[in-house]
Amino acid sequence: MRFLVRLLGGIWLATLIVSAGFAYLEVREERERQIDSLKRRASLVGAAVAEASERLVTRGARGGYERVLARFGTPERGLAIYDSFGGVLGATVDVRPFLGPLSPLVSEAIRRNEPVAGFHNVAGRLTWVHVVPVQQDDRAVGAAAVLLDAQYLETGEWDLWRRTAVRMGVLMLLVTGITWALVRWSVTRPIARIAEWTKQMKAGRPVLPPPDADESLFGSLASEVTGLARTLARARNAAEQEARLRLAGESVWTEERLKQFVEMRFGGRPMFVVSNREPVSHVRDGRVVREQEPASGLVTALGPIMQACGGVWVAHGSGNADREVGERIGLPSSDPTYTLRRVWLSDEEEAGYYYGFANEGLWPLCHIVHERPRFRAADWEHYQTVNERFARTLLSEMESIENPIVLVQDYHFALLPRLVKDARPDARVALFWHIPWPNFEAVGICPWQQEILLGMLGADLVGFHTQFYCNNFLETVERSIEGRIEWDRFTVVRGQHTTHVRPFPISVAPDLGLREKPVDREGTLASLGVGTEFVGVGVERVDYTKGLPERIRALRRFFERWPEYRGRLTFIQIASPSRSRIARYQAVQEETREMVRALNDDLSERGWQPIIYRERHHDHREIDVFYRIADFCMVTSLHDGMNLVAKEFVAARDDDDGVLILSRFAGASHDLRDALLVNPYDVEDVAAAIYRAVTIPAEERRDRMDRMRRQVREHNIYGWAGLLLDELARIPRVPDRRVA
Repeated sequence: MRFLVRLLGGIWLATLIVSAGFAYLEVREERERQIDSLKRRASLVGAAVAEASERLVTRGARGGYERVLARFGTPERGLAIYDSFGGVLGATVDVRPFLGPLSPLVSEAIRRNEPVAGFHNVAGRLTWVHVVPVQQDDRAVGAAAVLLDAQYLETGEWDLWRRTAVRMGVLMLLVTGITWALVRWSVTRPIARIAEWTKQMKAGRPVLPPPDADESLFGSLASEVTGLARTLARARNAAEQEARLRLAGESVWTEERLKQFVEMRFGGRPMFVVSNREPVSHVRDGRVVREQEPASGLVTALGPIMQACGGVWVAHGSGNADREVGERIGLPSSDPTYTLRRVWLSDEEEAGYYYGFANEGLWPLCHIVHERPRFRAADWEHYQTVNERFARTLLSEMESIENPIVLVQDYHFALLPRLVKDARPDARVALFWHIPWPNFEAVGICPWQQEILLGMLGADLVGFHTQFYCNNFLETVERSIEGRIEWDRFTVVRGQHTTHVRPFPISVAPDLGLREKPVDREGTLASLGVGTEFVGVGVERVDYTKGLPERIRALRRFFERWPEYRGRLTFIQIASPSRSRIARYQAVQEETREMVRALNDDLSERGWQPIIYRERHHDHREIDVFYRIADFCMVTSLHDGMNLVAKEFVAARDDDDGVLILSRFAGASHDLRDALLVNPYDVEDVAAAIYRAVTIPAEERRDRMDRMRRQVREHNIYGWAGLLLDELARIPRVPDRRVA
């Protein structure tokens, strides 16, 4: 309260000084303006009276002045005419008794032969007196005086001060009210919430962290308190989870268990992750720079691991405001636990390495979707250059670290493991290939398959999603390059180096975050204009491997076979634009839009449309809401290494409800066997699965979801990382042979 009084006192004083200063200037300017007006009027009237009375004064007439006085005189304007000796020849009745004090002014005007003016007190009122000489042959022969009432100047000045005082009073009341409300809302209330949250935490009660405080007001204190709140809440949540697991006798990997495992096996050494996609990009939205999480299963998987273990994540800085924010930043921004190190690429390098070799060459090569890979020598040159640049950046980051742990991610960096291992033999290097590995005949299409295989075999450990992909990789190596394949141990031996090949089915965190409040299904659907009984959802990047056109055909077929569901079911498709520079992606994007438009045009009725198509980036919080309100989720990839959307949907369903329709060609189908498995190319099969999803008995639906949730919980992303790092830790150490 005392702070508020001091704040208001300062505001009142500043308001008083500013208002009084401006009022003074306003009064002075208004007075000067009115005085100028008086001078002009008096000067004009004085000249006219002098001219009109010139003949009379020159002849020395003692009468005849009444007509002049009547012509120019008014109740507010008195007149007087004098001879050359200052004697009164004529005057208006209202001023005649009070002319005595003006004699010196008249004498001065006659003597100087020029107008004389000034303020005088006439009959107890402020009066402007203007005396003009009456001239004959440029010689003063008399004078004419004009007396203008100026009392209104004093009255108007006091009126202006009174109005200013009223305005100041109203302004102070308004400022007081607004300041009180702002202080209460922006300062008192947040502090009270933080105090209450601290009190509840001290008492050991589980409470949600307080909302973010205003950093512009509280500065670094706001971010520090908010970060502390989230850290404590996460720690409490982890401790409670560990306690529940111990009581239940379950051995499930958690964030805390992974931290302890890394500490025990690697002595707390930082982890180094290399990927093309950065976990957070910064994009400019008007004048504001905001954080944006990319639509990437890799980021979904690795984000929780880096938050748990810390370290450095090396990635391509692709946001249009990344350079403004910086090359090195702490993440998450609210409570940093690891460092993002950005690598900059030119547009030409990005086009050749990423859009060209990686996504027009390796991506279609590894996916069986009947898209011809395109391999160009120029793209291969850029691919090599970028891998070398990332290797140099990584080596500089881990220069002072002994026996560093390196996790290289995906097909963008097939050459990097060997580059790193050649420079740092003591590094433990793992490469995880997030997409399928095809048979050796398909890989043989690539003109540089040997270079790619040799680069990958520089790693100590190469991981794939499934054993099938591991077998394909080993067979490719066996038929393509020299080396010994030990099928009983799933290793490749070349010279003194051994590469272990293992399956590690990737997953997601067992829950996507603390649920701040229950999802408002009705409100969310109403905001989309949806009022149907059933809701389905799909979440994909716009990619020809995801089977979006096939899914829309299946939805059309569903409504054709079961028309009673028209107006009762709406499908929400979240489509994040991806790799739009590539012609094939542009084509599938346009094809999908056109198919959605045609289906809605053909089947929409009475305010209902079968598909809500949302083609833009959505962050994880937005997507989580759609997962939780949906009756079913469709993941109908034509070919996919894993597809974490399926596991995200299961992890989000804390109500143990909902149905997952899953492609048998997605790696997730090996783990989530209680999903409704479909052939995405078979329109009738997928349509029938949609019908089953909305008609399946509630008990069976819940049993299936419960089993899938158990599977995701027991085989989560922390377990994936733990198993991969455990395998890496078993590999014998190689001494660092760098020159000291």
